[in-house]
Amino acid sequence: MKLIVVTGMPGAGKSEVADTFRSADVPVIVMGDVIREEVRRRGLKPDPVNTKKVMLELREENGPGAVAMQCIDDLKQTTAELVVVEGCRSVAEIQVFDGFVERVITVCVHASPATRFARLRARNRDDDPREWSVFKERDIREISVGLGGVIALSDIMLVNEGTVDELHELSQNVVKRFL
Repeated sequence: MKLIVVTGMPGAGKSEVADTFRSADVPVIVMGDVIREEVRRRGLKPDPVNTKKVMLELREENGPGAVAMQCIDDLKQTTAELVVVEGCRSVAEIQVFDGFVERVITVCVHASPATRFARLRARNRDDDPREWSVFKERDIREISVGLGGVIALSDIMLVNEGTVDELHELSQNVVKRFL
């Protein structure tokens, strides 16, 4: 099995890239869903404070690869030759996946902070920051758990400062490389 790991800062466009693979019938596992599900399981409100708390607690309790380890069960259940995991946040998580699949390819989606903040505000998900200070704190937290390392070591870099259609075109080119 080959694993495409889509990474990037919040609001960069990871979900759009994953959706392009999904449209090509490639299974997609969303790492953020693990955190959001754990927030709900604990009976907490899915807001930035609780999401931060649970993300850090999971990693503290089970190590830096904790979220990836929870995704392995989903990977074991698929017979697909190519799978996408959206939302990897640390080199430790990449290492967890490396130990399970034959090949991991990392695709990073990058956008400027101003662009990402505008997208997150427009997206309006419960756990998205509404204020610049909360957004910046989230960025620092994401970098502190190791996201910067994953971005720096990515095999493919997509710069997403344009429209959704432009990102879909870039994503289609990546999909074609692996199908």
